[in-house]
Amino acid sequence: MKHLEHKKIVLIGASTGGPGQIQKIISSLPSLENTSIVIAQHMVQGFIESFAASLKNNTPNSVEIIKNNAEFKKATIYVCEEATHLNINSLTFTKEDGIKNSYNPDINTVFNSFSALCKKVELLVIILTGIGDDGVKATCTLSQNGARCLTETSKSAIVDGMPSRARAVVPNVEVYDIDQIIKIVSEFCE
Repeated sequence: MKHLEHKKIVLIGASTGGPGQIQKIISSLPSLENTSIVIAQHMVQGFIESFAASLKNNTPNSVEIIKNNAEFKKATIYVCEEATHLNINSLTFTKEDGIKNSYNPDINTVFNSFSALCKKVELLVIILTGIGDDGVKATCTLSQNGARCLTETSKSAIVDGMPSRARAVVPNVEVYDIDQIIKIVSEFCE
């Protein structure tokens, strides 16, 4: 495996109601040094660029939409689309355009690709507001492998589908409102 410079990685999965919650988290961040953030926000393809641009306008940190074969760099915020996963050996992203997934991006695919890093870095995994259960299965696996996993309270989540499923099935999941999650992520990134 290529040398991993990251000390910490944050994975964020969200669907309906997520862009505003993610914007709050990203705008509160300090300058990243040895941490990277990977965002899997369900979104129609044409809106991902404007979402990434909005995040970029509200943070001093680098924000990139993941491109195929892009290097996984530290101190960067990544926005996923399509079926994206991290190749652990080369530390590059693979983005498979045109694959028929239920979601864009597929949170389970993104999150599962980080499971081999659980013993190598501090991993903070967050399931935010959204319909359905995308990301919950992978979050279970990450939790079982030692990642710290958070989800929103039913009161905090704009749509409580994904958080509700996470609260029900993810081992050791921590449950907080969005303001507490913002504080935890900011402290984690310091």
